[in-house]
Amino acid sequence: MVSKRGSLRTAVVGVIGAASLALAGTAMAATPAAHTAARGAVTQQAAPAKAGITAKPSVTSVRAWQLFRVTGRTTGLKPGSKVTLQQKQHGKWVSLPASVNTSRTGSYSLGVKLGLKGKNDLRIVSGTAASAVFQVTVR
Repeated sequence: MVSKRGSLRTAVVGVIGAASLALAGTAMAATPAAHTAARGAVTQQAAPAKAGITAKPSVTSVRAWQLFRVTGRTTGLKPGSKVTLQQKQHGKWVSLPASVNTSRTGSYSLGVKLGLKGKNDLRIVSGTAASAVFQVTVR
């Protein structure tokens, strides 16, 4: 036999159970989005530093085919990256057969001989990164 009190108790337990299931479902539905947003924030990494190259010639004026050095440092490039000397010829940058790999610290030292007399516009490049243009006059 079911009493009023027993029926009321059963009804209350049923309502509480349904309400807790509804709340749990809402919490579970919201939880993946929250975790995904947090996970997305964790997996985002800082943008890699923009590659940069500095270059400084040991002299500003040399005789034709006299050896001089170009030294500098790189940033944002892997150690051991190849850097190449370029010369501006007739308005275009031409890679010269003068290149060297950078050290573990990103520095380099390159021996250069030029034969084109006059003011030479030069730069050091590696991939898409390039140093500022510098001049060496060949007498």
